[in-house]
Amino acid sequence: MKGWGLLVFSLHVISCLVSGVSSGRTSSYVRTEFPSRDIPLESEWFAIPKGYNAPQQVHITQGDYDGKAVIVSWVTPEEPGPSEVFYGKKEKQYDQKAEGTTTNYTFYDYKSGYIHHCLVDGLEYNTKYYYKIGSGDSAREFWFETPPAIDPDASYTFGIIGDLGQTFNSLSTLQHYEKTGGQTVLFVGDLSYADRYEHDDGIRWDSWGRLVERSTAYQPWIWNAGNHEIEYRPDLGETSTFKPYLHRYMTPYLASKSSSPMWYAVRRASAHIIVLSSYSPFVKYTPQWWWLKNEFKRVDREKTPWLIVLMHSPMYNSNEAHYMEGESMRAAFEKWFVKYKVDLVFAGHVHAYERSYRISNVNYNITSGNRYPVPDKSAPVYITVGDGGNQEGLASRFNDPQPDYSAFREASYGHSILQLKNRTHAVYRWNRNDDGNNVPADTVVFHNQYWTSSTRRRRLKKNHFHLENLEDLISLF
Repeated sequence: MKGWGLLVFSLHVISCLVSGVSSGRTSSYVRTEFPSRDIPLESEWFAIPKGYNAPQQVHITQGDYDGKAVIVSWVTPEEPGPSEVFYGKKEKQYDQKAEGTTTNYTFYDYKSGYIHHCLVDGLEYNTKYYYKIGSGDSAREFWFETPPAIDPDASYTFGIIGDLGQTFNSLSTLQHYEKTGGQTVLFVGDLSYADRYEHDDGIRWDSWGRLVERSTAYQPWIWNAGNHEIEYRPDLGETSTFKPYLHRYMTPYLASKSSSPMWYAVRRASAHIIVLSSYSPFVKYTPQWWWLKNEFKRVDREKTPWLIVLMHSPMYNSNEAHYMEGESMRAAFEKWFVKYKVDLVFAGHVHAYERSYRISNVNYNITSGNRYPVPDKSAPVYITVGDGGNQEGLASRFNDPQPDYSAFREASYGHSILQLKNRTHAVYRWNRNDDGNNVPADTVVFHNQYWTSSTRRRRLKKNHFHLENLEDLISLF
């Protein structure tokens, strides 16, 4: 009877949390003073590694479609040096080697260091690898862990961070995230905010790379570009877009048959992750539109049940900041999100946190009166996490009254954690950076969109739900 009671209670909690039983809430929390200024360039958090031409700004991302490769990137400031990655399964025993490439760029009066990108592929799943870059006394050593094999019940933990910047709040976000057990970061755009420093643009790209290395060198960050990466500056003679970003941050776009590094997809554990570009053409018949149309057809929810989309500008946003900026992408893609039952859509851009109910506006028609989003069980939950810590400040002015589609919102800095438990449910938390402390402020248990149908539930084995998992869920509340 105890087990049955746990099951009933847990299912009741899940139902309440995901169905929008209670009305939306705007948090009453008011943030007090905490350093929101940029970290000074001479700070220890931006320290240059010791040794001549030592590799710095080390970061890795997924290097293929299915998680058996990584792209290792770094910068050598003085001269090219070797573009080699030595790696192996035992610490300081590097029995394998991969060769990479080197590039650099100029932006106005800034000349970058030598940027290295090296694909390390043919890796084994669920394995810890140690790797070394650089040479001689300047060599540096790191490690990373590969994900479990693609499997519908593979558990995995993602961090979600956006609009990070390089303030003391940014550092607080990174420090808090490091303690969560997150295994890969889904980054929703606006990295360094270097474009805010007209004559120190490149320097601030370098400082940001050194700041985030504490995480990016040890686990993949899945990159997405925001508006602060555009850097279109014809007044400075810079007429291309995304120049520093594209030189510094590689994506495995070719593995998902994309024609641009700005939009792509990866599969990792039990998740299929689609990255979209809010600032590249996406209307009907553009390359991004065609690619997404085909990518949705490639999704296999039997293997990767969790379907997650990343973008920068949110489709649903009840903040005065950037209000309705994502409407054109919503009009282009929302019908596909509903058709293919996307689970979660993460965005940034707005410097506050907001989570929606499952709603859609696919029947929008201004003449018929269908002008407002309505509950839709096939629709995603939309979550805005543009609150990483940048120096532009918080977006504290929400529209009043709170719209029906908005479940929870708060103007604070923070980050999110998504724990995929198995094919049927996931635990999600948004963690507020409360004046330097990590405070879970929004916790939700999500049912998977694909496996919620009664037909598919009946296919699950009777022992799919384990009581210890249910007890873990109950302990959250």
